[in-house]
Amino acid sequence: MTRASGVGDVVLDRTGLPGWLDPVVRAVAAVRPTQLSRFLPPEDGGGRQSAVLILFGEGERGPELLLMERAGSLRSHAGQVAFPGGALDPEDGDPAGDGPLRAALREAEEETGLDPAGVQLFGALPRLYIPVSEFVVTPVLAWWREPSPVGVVDPGETARVFTVPVADLTDPANRATAVHPRGHTGPAFLVESALVWGFTAGLIDRLLHFAGWERPWDRDRQVPLDWHA
Repeated sequence: MTRASGVGDVVLDRTGLPGWLDPVVRAVAAVRPTQLSRFLPPEDGGGRQSAVLILFGEGERGPELLLMERAGSLRSHAGQVAFPGGALDPEDGDPAGDGPLRAALREAEEETGLDPAGVQLFGALPRLYIPVSEFVVTPVLAWWREPSPVGVVDPGETARVFTVPVADLTDPANRATAVHPRGHTGPAFLVESALVWGFTAGLIDRLLHFAGWERPWDRDRQVPLDWHA
């Protein structure tokens, strides 16, 4: 869907961030693509350029992340928990420049009603690849400097919008290894009555690790995914 967006000029700004974000800022500056995923963009430049917004806020229980659950009727990644985001539109600009920054904010506004004016972009991770949907994804990191109300904008796209405390994501009791019916495995989080797995869980797992927030957890604890996952 598209609608009028409040996204204008976008810049990366690392000034005035809360001190607890310092480890994340350092990790973003140092991490290499192969440290995040074994799936990297095709060398021939193929794939659908896209971006996601990894938005850190501060709630009643401390640092938290904004997530959304995709509608079960969608053709791609139906029912999965994800960061707000989607494909770049022509008006977003250069995919190799600030296009992904603008797309991440625009999609987050369209999907959750987030007010971009209260969001401070502070970094972008290396582009990654999702083979099943052929998306080339730029993860854009941001600080929710001035929180605004969020919720489902289009039920046809989004089932719910919610925040998850980082403390819950680092809690070993909420961590597991997801086992796909095809046999491959990956990190998973059981939070807010949801199972977070796949690309989103992989990003969260790597961010927690490189920020030094990860706590030891039982990697032998397995959670099987449904046959249609």
